[in-house]
Amino acid sequence: MSLYIPFLIFAFVASITPGPNNVMVFAIAAAHGTRAALPAVVGVAIGFGLMVGIVGEGLAVPMTRFPWLYGAMRWIGVAWILIVAWKIARADTMAPAGQRSGSPPGFFAAAGFQWINPKAWVLAVATTAAYLAPGASIVPLAVILVFVSLPCVAFWAAIGGGIGRLVVSQRRTRLMNRMMGLLLAASAMPMLWRT
Repeated sequence: MSLYIPFLIFAFVASITPGPNNVMVFAIAAAHGTRAALPAVVGVAIGFGLMVGIVGEGLAVPMTRFPWLYGAMRWIGVAWILIVAWKIARADTMAPAGQRSGSPPGFFAAAGFQWINPKAWVLAVATTAAYLAPGASIVPLAVILVFVSLPCVAFWAAIGGGIGRLVVSQRRTRLMNRMMGLLLAASAMPMLWRT
């Protein structure tokens, strides 16, 4: 029980700070509206909680036993995030926010994104290593993460939706897309320097 208060603080900070998940949800909400981003918000929260549960139940062992495996997954994840950032930065659309063509990434895309998100991997392994007592179940920690991350990620969607309503010209749309692409790329950079 004594670890739950520090873990709640850890979960809040991990969920509210900028990272690939929050930037992705922000960009979806800015382009398609806050309501359209809600499936991605739920997908991030549940996908991350599920990932922590799976990592805590045994996937962390081979990752710590074979550091090259973690390194390879980290590089693949960063490369994929940079590809997504490039696509966002190069996107050109003239439709007002909330009326843009194409469907935004939904629940399953956001949940699956956790498996290539380097920050999610670092946090999942850190959760297991720092907060899981020997012989304890990871399930309570995973559930806490889901419920803490839901409002945190939704906060980023609300901000993105608000900014998206201001982006109505082609010039502003291009500028916002460039900034979001750059911010997403920057959110992945710290993962390159982790050992």
